[in-house]
Amino acid sequence: MINKPDRKKVRAKRQQRVRNKISGTAQRPRLNVYRSLSNIYAQLIDDQRGVTLVTVSTLSQELKGKLANGGNRQAAVAVGGLIAKAALEKGISNVVFDRAGYLYHGRVKALAEAAREGGLQF
Repeated sequence: MINKPDRKKVRAKRQQRVRNKISGTAQRPRLNVYRSLSNIYAQLIDDQRGVTLVTVSTLSQELKGKLANGGNRQAAVAVGGLIAKAALEKGISNVVFDRAGYLYHGRVKALAEAAREGGLQF
């Protein structure tokens, strides 16, 4: 029987390959996306200082009771719009997008497009 690669290991390898090429700064932080089955999370990270500048998820106070499901595209759009709003309030308009090894498809793509529409530039 042929051994199939573990999905988590394959994603971790892809994630590391992406992270070797991109890094966030104070002027242009890294927009990191993490998705689970039930929620989606977005963070703006300054890698030079090792600091998270802004974080938004479907568990945030602004979205907590408003979404029927935190793990779908509508939730990703809401998180993308909210992260853009929070970033612009902090004076951040340019970011580097880190898809964290996920394919640019579905919820990750919806979050990225909503952040762009909210005013962030990748």
